[in-house]
Amino acid sequence: MTVKLDILSDPICPWCYIGKTHLDKALAQIPDHPFVIEWHPFQLNPDMPAGGMDRREYLERKFGGKDGAVRAYAPVVENAKQAGLNINFEAMQRTPNTLDAHRLIHWAGIEGKQQKAVDALFKAYFEEGRDIGNREVLGDIADGIGMDASVILKLLKTDNDTQDIRDRDSHSRQMGVNSVPTFIVANKHAVPGAQPPDLWVKVIGEIMEQLKKD
Repeated sequence: MTVKLDILSDPICPWCYIGKTHLDKALAQIPDHPFVIEWHPFQLNPDMPAGGMDRREYLERKFGGKDGAVRAYAPVVENAKQAGLNINFEAMQRTPNTLDAHRLIHWAGIEGKQQKAVDALFKAYFEEGRDIGNREVLGDIADGIGMDASVILKLLKTDNDTQDIRDRDSHSRQMGVNSVPTFIVANKHAVPGAQPPDLWVKVIGEIMEQLKKD
């Protein structure tokens, strides 16, 4: 028996990266877990210009100046450190529009490489400071996970699946999702936020017990 785990996320969301890291640690402890995972698009900034914007300007505008941005990111820095992540905030120069990154995640899913795509996008943005709104960068990421970069670059020049990504994002908002990460277990239970590995171990244990009874 398998259980669907749908994850709503944005590859520029630090809490999504932390949340995925926590989940991965729990899954590694329970290799026979029942989860079948699918990632879904949710843009933190759906109105971001196509070319993105300067990250410092974005943060100061969003959090009301430099001090507000520093305060807002203090818990991110602390939680990332506890999760063992090396987020390189200095290297992150631009805040991209993530529509194309979500298209890449979607296409990776068709090829059974969605987890790899999500991992690679998080790493590229948070650890390497790469602009994941840049199509050449996305082509390189695709190549790095065994996808055909030339096909991806051709697709990125079209509008393929653009409306689908926007519609799925809108649908999630209409269903009441207003922040990410949001984890939806078995199409029924929503688990918001970057939950610690221990919680996931407990949830998985309870699900496996229930599956045995069923």
